[in-house]
Amino acid sequence: MDFLTGKIGPMYRKYLSAAFGSAFISSVYGIADIAMVGQYQGPEGTAAMAVVAPVWNIIYSLGLLMGIGGSVLFSTLRGQSEQNQKTSNEYFTAAVIGASILAAICWISIAFFDRQLLTLFGARDNLLPLARQYMIPIKFVVPSFLFTQLISAFLRNDGNPGLATKAVLLGGIFNMIGDYLFVFTFQMGIFGAGLATAAGSILSLLAMMTHFLGKKNTLYLVKTQKLFEKLKAITVTGFSTFFIDVAMGILTVLFNRQILSFLGTDALSVYGIIVNISTFVQCCAYSVGQASQPIISANYGAKKGARIRQTLRYALYTAAAFGLFWTCLSLAVPNLYVRIFMMPTDKILSMAPAIIRSYGISFLLLPFNIFSTYYFQALMKPSASFLVSVSRGAVISGALILLLPAFAGGFAIWFAMPLTELIVTVYAAIKIRKFTGELADPLPQTAPPYSHR
Repeated sequence: MDFLTGKIGPMYRKYLSAAFGSAFISSVYGIADIAMVGQYQGPEGTAAMAVVAPVWNIIYSLGLLMGIGGSVLFSTLRGQSEQNQKTSNEYFTAAVIGASILAAICWISIAFFDRQLLTLFGARDNLLPLARQYMIPIKFVVPSFLFTQLISAFLRNDGNPGLATKAVLLGGIFNMIGDYLFVFTFQMGIFGAGLATAAGSILSLLAMMTHFLGKKNTLYLVKTQKLFEKLKAITVTGFSTFFIDVAMGILTVLFNRQILSFLGTDALSVYGIIVNISTFVQCCAYSVGQASQPIISANYGAKKGARIRQTLRYALYTAAAFGLFWTCLSLAVPNLYVRIFMMPTDKILSMAPAIIRSYGISFLLLPFNIFSTYYFQALMKPSASFLVSVSRGAVISGALILLLPAFAGGFAIWFAMPLTELIVTVYAAIKIRKFTGELADPLPQTAPPYSHR
């Protein structure tokens, strides 16, 4: 198996480029939507897209729950022995069944209860009609968004990361072209942005499905023994990655409500921009985890600790580079984001830099913390991964979002995420050091130890 014998550097770079390509285009989906809507309908359109953001977080996170959870177990079994192919495909089959059930639940909820969901997520007054217009075409293709996450995870673990990237690229290009045509040329406004996104998702999924027609495909639906036990194992393994996206939705709801209470609609428009930039940074972090996870999982199954350590070093360097890039960009040119996403008023241009710079400090540590959840999952340490994702995604962050404005003024809310990432980093770093030190097959020493008489 290439994961067990190939050179780590070239293999990691290959998987990173594919994962980053997928993450980049996935981010462009949201960026194109909010930029087009913001340019066409102004700050209200941007605010409406911020209200819709939690819906995406829920849908994508459920796809990741089955996709990452199932593919980690799939690769670990393949790493242990080539004879485990049937058993590994039982986990693939279980993941598909689980994803189908979750897709049906999401489909029904969004199709029939969109008003209630959007109101829960902070839609008020004139924002609710705009948000509902965007969701009209999405209602018809909800399962496709969930299954693109599931299939892309298994493609990476089945040795075909390039197809996942090409499929997302195809859908992303259509989405961007469709955004311009539908929103501006055909004057559909926010509805047109939703239509372009829905069509792009269908194209991506169809492209991914061509993997199952190829000779290199080893993913098959098989009769699955003890389905519920496998679904439980998949859920436990993938929960942390699932919760990262769900948590972003939860935090968006909390931010939306607190910002409207303490700072007003203009500040919420700026936060709508931050949500999309933060999603972009988060996707960069996903690419580090998704590039390293198949390699680490397979080598963990094969008990090859030296190769895991080498992969870890590459991943940490990449996470640091992403963190530095986004933090520096946010501090240097904050209004660049504003002009991309909307036709800003003078008031928004004056208030946005301080907000974006304060929140943007969190981007320095965000990639490391998200990567740590993938690392713990790949080493079959779900409790550590769970603690990182829940702490940064709900417990610590949620408490700070609620308490900081109340005790330190409304502007203090922008420091909730920087403080959260700092606290979580301390725990994650300690655990990475501990679990890495426990790996079998330690790296050989560069020189023989000195003998003491």
